[in-house]
Amino acid sequence: MKPGDRVVFPFAGGEKEGVVWRVTPKKVYIKVDFPRHKGKVVKRSIHEVKVK
Repeated sequence: MKPGDRVVFPFAGGEKEGVVWRVTPKKVYIKVDFPRHKGKVVKRSIHEVKVK
């Protein structure tokens, strides 16, 4: 997994798609477009994220 990869992660009982922005040894920062907040960065554990 590296910056720029498209990933799917759990969000609010479903799944959301985003782009990896930054990767640390245990966490992934994902840039996601929400309806009212474009470009929001969310943080998830690496084991929760699936590369698309």
